[in-house]
Amino acid sequence: MTEKFARHLGIVLGALYGLGFRLLWEVEALQSLGSLVTLSFMFLVPFVIGFIRIYCQCRVTPSLSYTKMITLAWQPIFVFLLVSVVTLLEGSICVAMALPAFMLCASLGGLAAGLCVRLMHRKKRGALFSIVVLPVIVAPLELHFLTSSATYVIEDSIDINAPAAAVWRQLATVSTIESNELPTTFSSLIGVPKPIAADMSGQGVGAVRTSHWQKQVQFNEVITSWIENQQMTYRFDIDPERIPDNALDKHVKLGGEYFAPLDGGYFIEVLDSKRSRLTLRTRVEDNTHFGLYSRLWGEVIFHDFHTSLLQLMKTRAQADFAEHQS
Repeated sequence: MTEKFARHLGIVLGALYGLGFRLLWEVEALQSLGSLVTLSFMFLVPFVIGFIRIYCQCRVTPSLSYTKMITLAWQPIFVFLLVSVVTLLEGSICVAMALPAFMLCASLGGLAAGLCVRLMHRKKRGALFSIVVLPVIVAPLELHFLTSSATYVIEDSIDINAPAAAVWRQLATVSTIESNELPTTFSSLIGVPKPIAADMSGQGVGAVRTSHWQKQVQFNEVITSWIENQQMTYRFDIDPERIPDNALDKHVKLGGEYFAPLDGGYFIEVLDSKRSRLTLRTRVEDNTHFGLYSRLWGEVIFHDFHTSLLQLMKTRAQADFAEHQS
């Protein structure tokens, strides 16, 4: 087997392995055996993909450097994810969120393969392929014995050169947001829709605030507390069926099986007669098995969302205050 053939074989087999699990665990009848939103798929499958890629290479190049073991293991990962996006198996949001974990685990798998080939150089190498069954063994155990649900709060604040009354006027109803009023964020670059407007059905506790985002995303916020010029809190009322399938990847759909904002609110703190601090707080429920990894992503996305909205409120409140002074 030539080095070129080994390289291509490792890439093709690794990518096919990933695509095989992606398709297999999408079949409803087999979801008791595995799922895409599991530690097995997020971490073990890319580990095996990287293992396959470097194992094939090391069979003909046993002196492969550790640096190449780490980086060449990414090749089938990129092919696998590219095919998933092109064939619409996955959207850009899920791919962006999975990529760091996939690359890290593939590198670890590549290192493991290189070390195994060197340590077992004179032994039956075919036995090394037994590692490919790891996700098949671990995934059912994970689904049946590991349950994980976490709730956490994301909070951001901004200081505004306007009194509390001017800030308060921006909160309930948000007129159409022009594209230049919101900054470009990492979340928007990977495909998360931006807010475009919000309107209220009334005022006070029990009123409903409807948020409208790009890609026809719409959800309600039911007001739970209303203290003029001080705070407005709400609970989210999200019907996942009203969110178009192409707006958010199904595994991160708002109010879906794995990820849901529960409640939140705006809080105004008076700094002096002409300055206020506005805080936006959101409580989120995470039902994935990814623990810290999914929380980090949740915080990235919600911090982006918060800071964009807070900057919008600041700009509009300061303009409102200036207009009332003139």
